[in-house]
Amino acid sequence: MADNKGNALQIDIISDVMCPWCYIGKRNFEAARSLLDDVDLTVSWRPYQLDSTLPKEGKDRKLYLSEKFGGEERAAEIYKRIEDAGHAVGIDFEFSEIKVSPNTLDAHRLIRWAGGQSEELQDKMVLRLFELFFLEGANIGDDHVLVGAADHIGMDGDLVRRLLASSADVEEVKAEIETAQRMGVTGVPCFIIDQRYAVAGAQPPEQLANAMRQAAAEKLEEAEYSESQ
Repeated sequence: MADNKGNALQIDIISDVMCPWCYIGKRNFEAARSLLDDVDLTVSWRPYQLDSTLPKEGKDRKLYLSEKFGGEERAAEIYKRIEDAGHAVGIDFEFSEIKVSPNTLDAHRLIRWAGGQSEELQDKMVLRLFELFFLEGANIGDDHVLVGAADHIGMDGDLVRRLLASSADVEEVKAEIETAQRMGVTGVPCFIIDQRYAVAGAQPPEQLANAMRQAAAEKLEEAEYSESQ
C-alpha cells in the first residue's frame, strides 16, 4: 500500500468496478469525506477481482448471474436490494442494460495508469468505469470501451490503446490483488485507513467518517509525542 504523503491520512480503497456495492461505497466515502473538513486525505484506488476466471471477452450476463446465484429469480431478488441501496445514495442502476459480465483486469490497469498521473484523474477514471458499466451497460473489459473512458477523462487514448495491447502492469495489478487477499480481504469495498484500520463493506458515511477521524487523532497524538521526545 502507498506511503503517507505529508500529514495527510492515507486511504486505500480496495474495489472492483464490476461490484455495485463498490459504487455505493464510493458515494458513501464521498459523503464521509465531506464531514471531515479538518482532516486531509490522500486516496488511492486499489484493485480486486470478484471473478478473475472470466475470459477477456466476458460472459453473457444472464448466464453468469444464473450460475452464480442459482437461477435468474434468485439473482433478481439480490439485485432488487442493491437497486434500493443505490437509490438511497442517488445511483439509478440500469442492470437490465448490462449484457456482459466483464473481466476487470484491464480496467484495473487503466485505473492504475490514471493514478500514476494524479489522484484526481484516478478518481475520475473509477467513476467513469462505474458509470459505463452500471448506468450504460458497457463491457468494461473491452479495449475499445476502455480507450473511450481514457479519452473521456482527458488521458491519452492512443497511448492507452498501445498499453492495453501489451502486458504492461498486468503482473503488478495481480500482485496487488494477491496482497489484498493475503491481508484478509475477501470482499469489497474495503477501506484501509492509514495502514492501521480496515472498514469492510459499503458502510454509512458517519461510520466511515468516525473511523477516519479516530485514525487522524491517533496520528496527531503520535506526531506530538515524537516531537516531545
